[in-house]
Amino acid sequence: MADVSATAARRIRSRHCHGGDGVVVDTISGLPDVILQHILTFIPTKYAITTSLLSKRWRHVWCDTPSLSFKSSPTLNAACINQTLTLYTAPKMMHFLLDVNEKDDVPHIDRWIEFAMSRKVENMFLSLWVDKYSFPEFLYVSSSLKQLTLKHCDTSPKCSVSWTSLKNLSLVKCGVSDESMAKILSGCPVLECLTFNHCDELSNLDLSRSLRLRTLVVERSSSATGPKDINAPHIHYLYLRYSQIPSSLVDVSSLTEANVNICTNELSYNARLLQPAVMDMLEKLQHVEKLTFGGNLLQAKRLDHYLAFQAFNKAQLRRRPKDAVHWDVKSKHLPLFVELVLKNTKTLDKMFLVLDHRYRMFRKIIGTLSRNDKVSISLDSY
Repeated sequence: MADVSATAARRIRSRHCHGGDGVVVDTISGLPDVILQHILTFIPTKYAITTSLLSKRWRHVWCDTPSLSFKSSPTLNAACINQTLTLYTAPKMMHFLLDVNEKDDVPHIDRWIEFAMSRKVENMFLSLWVDKYSFPEFLYVSSSLKQLTLKHCDTSPKCSVSWTSLKNLSLVKCGVSDESMAKILSGCPVLECLTFNHCDELSNLDLSRSLRLRTLVVERSSSATGPKDINAPHIHYLYLRYSQIPSSLVDVSSLTEANVNICTNELSYNARLLQPAVMDMLEKLQHVEKLTFGGNLLQAKRLDHYLAFQAFNKAQLRRRPKDAVHWDVKSKHLPLFVELVLKNTKTLDKMFLVLDHRYRMFRKIIGTLSRNDKVSISLDSY
């Protein structure tokens, strides 16, 4: 990776400014190293290295940048990464990204992760689409990590976890069991944001002991259930995308905002099974201040009729003054649904409808809906 052509260097030089007398004025090179290194953190490491060919001034600047990124590509291999780490001299690392998918990389991954952790890395992204690899125990002990994203990883710690500074954890397509997740959470005392993206082995997600957790994002796969039960009494924001039957919300009593919907490829799912789960979820979300309710739920087979005749008799929508409710709706029963909401809300102040071009006619009939004059309806399009 450190070997680059003279052509690349000439291209970079060509971007320098020229003074009025024809003399090249290199104002960037006059900046302090710390500023130049901060600038280099915004580009991939392989491009940051090419600046070493500009001049003697730039030869070692990249070596102290507080960021390294190795993203899978046809030219990236273990030798390139090892050479780069040999030349890297920064004592402190803010960001480290490692994205590899070759089996030849497996013998080196432990060393690469250990290198980043020895530099007290704060933000780490690991995407390891390789077979038969498990994280070393030293990964699970860090006082510097503040943000961690793991993708395509087997996340099954055999040791205790101690991520004492971690505030943001994202697991994307990771194999993680209930037991492993409980062990991870026990070692994250200051965790504030937790994201699961297609982590299908999870069944019961208990976040009752995560006292500082405020944001939970769950995207479930269409091929598996993902977390069936969610107990999150301390979160303030919930983003939930699910397939088939939605997750059961055990306790979300501190929730102030929720965004929920069903996957578009599951709309033919049996509504008789979907209806009770949706209604139970709505019961648990009555107290939220802002609700974004995906329109795909209304397209599910027979669910719109169920909402029309049963839903709002069982669970009236209650909102605090000046709060807002959002629906991204694509249903032929939109006017009926809106009127039902207006009839059954008690303190709703605003309603926002995001519609596509097929609902232009709805603007003409909105004034005919029986509603409380204190509720304002705003229309938007996309």
